[in-house]
Amino acid sequence: MKIDCWLETERVELERAGHWRSLRSMMGAPTGRVLLDGRDVISLASTDYLGLSRHPQVIKAASEAVREYGVGASGSRLIAGNNHLYDVLETKIAAMLNTEAALVFSSGYLANISTIPVLAGEDDLILSDERNHISLIEGCRLSRATTQIYRHCDPEHLKELLAESSNFRRRLIVTDGVFSMDGDFPPLAEICDIAETYDAMLMVDDVHGFGILGQTGGGLVDYLGVADRGIIQIGALSKAVGGVGAFVAGSKSLIDILINRARGFIFTTALPPGTLAAASAAIDIIRSSPEFRYRLFANVHSLRTGLSGAGFQLLPNETHILPLIIGEANMTTRFSEALLNEGIFVPAIRPPTVPAGTSRLRITPTANHTHEELEEALNGFAAARTAAPPLR
Repeated sequence: MKIDCWLETERVELERAGHWRSLRSMMGAPTGRVLLDGRDVISLASTDYLGLSRHPQVIKAASEAVREYGVGASGSRLIAGNNHLYDVLETKIAAMLNTEAALVFSSGYLANISTIPVLAGEDDLILSDERNHISLIEGCRLSRATTQIYRHCDPEHLKELLAESSNFRRRLIVTDGVFSMDGDFPPLAEICDIAETYDAMLMVDDVHGFGILGQTGGGLVDYLGVADRGIIQIGALSKAVGGVGAFVAGSKSLIDILINRARGFIFTTALPPGTLAAASAAIDIIRSSPEFRYRLFANVHSLRTGLSGAGFQLLPNETHILPLIIGEANMTTRFSEALLNEGIFVPAIRPPTVPAGTSRLRITPTANHTHEELEEALNGFAAARTAAPPLR
């Protein structure tokens, strides 16, 4: 079969199933409004939750670092790219999370697919929540460990599986913190108890909770009061921090081993100095200025209340992610396009990102949205429902 024929068949099948994706051109700062394909729209799709990517202090830090060090990193961290700004940033992350050390990676995907194979191998067992992010799933596959899936946020099922795991060398529990598509989170205190009972390691990927939850933005582990339970924490510099990159935080022994064995760390060019300086400045703001988090949750409450009052059934949760389940992929796409016609940008989330039959809109207000923009968005949802009614 000629490759072009095969690719065309694939394209047609994706379109028929409602799974086809294409890139849109976005211009302007990621505030409440953006230019999307040349059109001014309100974006409810950004994960720059606190709007720090445009904060003057963050921009100044990045600009000064670029002027001093240039735009590139000059190599991987173990060769020539370990700028001292890494030390500053990793020290701040560890202090924020109350861990001995932290290690920055170039992306959250790299952090997960690199860390899990270091923690578990062929003679080991990984217990993975059934709704974990694909990067965690891929990390489990790359580890070559036996992987068992436990029901979503179900500590009793996790306990049942661990009770039968005595023949494995090591056991690793892997879970998202704030689940990116549902906005819920696991009962970490119970899972910590189970991990201790069965001498299992616990790794939490909290990229959507870091910077948002907790007294000082430390994330879900801080929010649930389990910071002293030895959890291996994954966080992002690309969500609340407003930049790019991710990190692993835990014991110094863990970080030392990752430096020596994590392939996505060893064989990746380091992040640019401007990125490191910007993240460091953003973390300072998160720790010292809780008003950004307060403003975010005020906007979340306003939008949730307005949508619920208009008859939209959002998944219940305590976080800043508002999932509206539509169901069928093509219907979800049509509703998303109807919203765009009203000047509201909320992309359709479809398989394989979510299970078949649960396609949805993931609505994410930010701290930068104004009251007027949220009111305009609510009016847009009402008009779009008339033009392309969602299933539920």
